[in-house]
Amino acid sequence: QVQLVESGGGLVQPGRSLRLSCASSGSTRIIFSDNVMGWYRQAPGKERELVATISITSITNYVDSVKGRFTISRDNAENTVYLQMNSLKPEDTAVYYCAAGYNYYSKKSDYWGQGTQVTVSS
Repeated sequence: QVQLVESGGGLVQPGRSLRLSCASSGSTRIIFSDNVMGWYRQAPGKERELVATISITSITNYVDSVKGRFTISRDNAENTVYLQMNSLKPEDTAVYYCAAGYNYYSKKSDYWGQGTQVTVSS
């Protein structure tokens, strides 16, 4: 079974930073270097939204609300994708999901992690 595992979530004060990681390992791992990777989030009572994507050639895209604050990156040698989140705001509170195999046309992803909770609160 393909697994994506997120880590790095937690409780943080407004204005602080967190870095989320997403990895896949084992015999059925997803090879991140062959995939467009994405980070999504879902806040309570809201639909899941795409936060950032990184292409196979490391071209990045972000939702407007996080531009200039979040950075998506990949380490192909470690088969890991990161989401660096700076200047966090209470409205960034959500469960964050890593996804692999994002398609720019269908806007859908093939594989998903279980999510990691990020709570921004004083």
